[in-house]
Amino acid sequence: MKLLLDENLPKKLKLDFPEHEVYTVTDKGWNGVKNGELLKLLLNDGFDALLTFDKNLQHQQNFKKYTICVFVMIAPINTYAELSKLVPLIKKAIKKSTLVGPIIISL
Repeated sequence: MKLLLDENLPKKLKLDFPEHEVYTVTDKGWNGVKNGELLKLLLNDGFDALLTFDKNLQHQQNFKKYTICVFVMIAPINTYAELSKLVPLIKKAIKKSTLVGPIIISL
């Protein structure tokens, strides 16, 4: 699966998904790209999912027009120590067959 880490996530999270092809927004040169445009870029570049800490994204975009999954990570702060606790839940969700739209991931 091809995953993109939003710019609000620690780059170190890439290491927690060795079985997947993982990029950061910085890797792709997409820093500062607004959410609607970012979703279009994801689709055009063959990504399967976006991981983000942006809790508002799920309310700002019409996911009916995108065939992409967005994992919205909910934690007290967006540090690697906190967000890495959510990785097993994301991996469990990835194994499901239908991944479209926002999926809230929290402990």
